[in-house]
Amino acid sequence: MKNIALVFLPVIAVLSTATVLAQTKEAGDFIARGWVCYSDFGARGDGKTDDVKAIAAAHTFANEHGLTVKADEGATYYIGREDHTVDIRTDTDFGNAAFVIDDADVENRNAPVFSINSARQPIALEGVTSLKKNQEKIGVSLPGAGLVTVTDSNVRRYIRYGPNQNSGSHQTDIFAVNKEGEVDKNTPIIWDFEQITEISFLPADETVLTITGGRFTTIANREESKYTYYSRGLAIRRSNVVIDGLEHHVTGEGDTGAPYGGFINIGNCSNVTVRNTLLTGRKMYQTIGAAGVTVSMGSYDISVNRAMNVTFENCRQTNDVHDPAYWGIMGSNYCKNLVYDNCVFSRFDAHMGVANAVIRNSTLGHQGINAIGSGVFIVENSTVTGRNFINLRSDYGSTWQGEFIIRDCVFIPTGVKSGNVSLIGGSYSGQHDFGYTCYMPERITIENFRIEDAGHPEKYEGATIFSDFNREMKDDAYVEKYPYVKTKEVILRNVNAGSGKPLRVSSNAYMFKDVTIR
Repeated sequence: MKNIALVFLPVIAVLSTATVLAQTKEAGDFIARGWVCYSDFGARGDGKTDDVKAIAAAHTFANEHGLTVKADEGATYYIGREDHTVDIRTDTDFGNAAFVIDDADVENRNAPVFSINSARQPIALEGVTSLKKNQEKIGVSLPGAGLVTVTDSNVRRYIRYGPNQNSGSHQTDIFAVNKEGEVDKNTPIIWDFEQITEISFLPADETVLTITGGRFTTIANREESKYTYYSRGLAIRRSNVVIDGLEHHVTGEGDTGAPYGGFINIGNCSNVTVRNTLLTGRKMYQTIGAAGVTVSMGSYDISVNRAMNVTFENCRQTNDVHDPAYWGIMGSNYCKNLVYDNCVFSRFDAHMGVANAVIRNSTLGHQGINAIGSGVFIVENSTVTGRNFINLRSDYGSTWQGEFIIRDCVFIPTGVKSGNVSLIGGSYSGQHDFGYTCYMPERITIENFRIEDAGHPEKYEGATIFSDFNREMKDDAYVEKYPYVKTKEVILRNVNAGSGKPLRVSSNAYMFKDVTIR
C-alpha cells in the first residue's frame, strides 16, 4: 500500500486528493475501511523526510469523505520549514507516533502546523445595529445555534498601562445564541455596543471532533528576542473539540529566541476540552517594551482567545512549575468560562478579561493566578504559590466586576521572608484611563483556607487580605481621576496561618476602611 501511494504523490501536488484517488481501487478501499493513515499518502515516518505534504494530503482526503485519520504505529514524522498548514476536520488518532516540528528556519512563523477547522463558515448578521450589556435576545432568527462575534471599532478597551503600554483594543465580545437569537445566560454580553462596526454569526458544529495521542517535539527557534510570535502548533478553530492524551515537548532553546503564541492555540470557538495532556513551559527571554524599558516576554504553550467553555482536565507540564526560568504556561483574552480541573501548571492568566472562571483540584506554580474580568471566579481544593493567591493584573486596572469564592485551598506565599504576604494583590492609582470603570470583587468569600507563612521575619505582623493597592492614598486628600470601586464585604470562615498570626485587612487601612469583614 505504501509503495502504491508514492506513485501518486506528484499528481497530488496539482490535483485534489479526491480527484486522483477516486479513480483508484485504493480510494474505494480507504472509504470502505473508514480511515486512512499517513503512509497511505506517502509519509515516510523516518524522522528525516519532511512529511507535511503527505500528512496534509491524508487529511484532505479524509475531510472530503468523512474518514478518521490514524498516524502509523511507531512512526516519527519530521515537519520542516515549509509554509503548509494541515487542515483537520475529522477525528484523528495520533497514537504513539512522534512529530518533530523544526522551527530553526521557517517560511511563515504565523502559520500553525495543524488547524482543527469547521466546514461551516461565518456569515454577516444583518439587522443588528446595537446591543446592550446582559441583553437576553439579539432580535434576529438564525439558521441554528452558534456563536456571535461583535466589534465596535469606535470604542477602545483594555488600554494597557506600564512597560508594555498601548492604546487599547477595539471593543469586542463573543457569545452563544440559539436558533431564536436568545443569548446563552452562561455567556452574557459584557459591554454596551451603541454602534456595531462588525458582527458575524458562526453556526456551531453539533458533533464532537476528537484528537487523541501524539508525541510532539518543537525544535525551538533561536531568532532575535523581540515580539515576533511563533504560531507553529495546533490551532483549534472549531467548536466541540476534545484533545486527549497529547504530549508537547520543547528542545533546542538557546541564549536568544522569539516567543511562542501557544502550541495549543484555541480561538473563535466554544466547548473545547483538553485532557490528560502534557505540555511545556517556554524559556523566558527579555526585550525592550513599549515604554523603552527591559521586559520579560510572555511565551506560551497554551493560548486561548475569543473562546468560551474551555476546560483543561488532568493536565501537567514537563518542566518544574516553580522554575522562574520558564514563563507561565497559559495566557488568554476575551474568554468566558475557563476551567482548570486537576491540573499542575505554572500559571492561570486572563489578560484582556475573562467572564467566569474555575480552578479546582489543581496546583499553580511560580506565576500563580493572574486575572482581570467579571462574573464569578471560583478557586477550590487547590494549592497556589505566588506573591498573592490571586493577582488582579495592574496593567489592565486590577479589575474584577463580580465575586471571588475561595475554599479548601492552600496559599504558599513567595514573599514570606520579606514579611509581605497578601491574598489579593494588585495596583491602582486612579490616574490612568483603562477604557472602563475598574472594580474590585464586590464580595470575597474565603473558607477552609491555609496560609503557609512560617519562616517570616521577626517584625512580621501577619498576612493581609488586600495588598496596598495605592500607597499614595493615605487620606481624603488623594483624588482619583478614575475612581476605583472597592470591595463591599469579605466573608471569612476557618482561615488560619502557619505563623499563628491573625489575618489583617491591609497595610493600607485607609483605602479599605469601608470593607465589611464578616
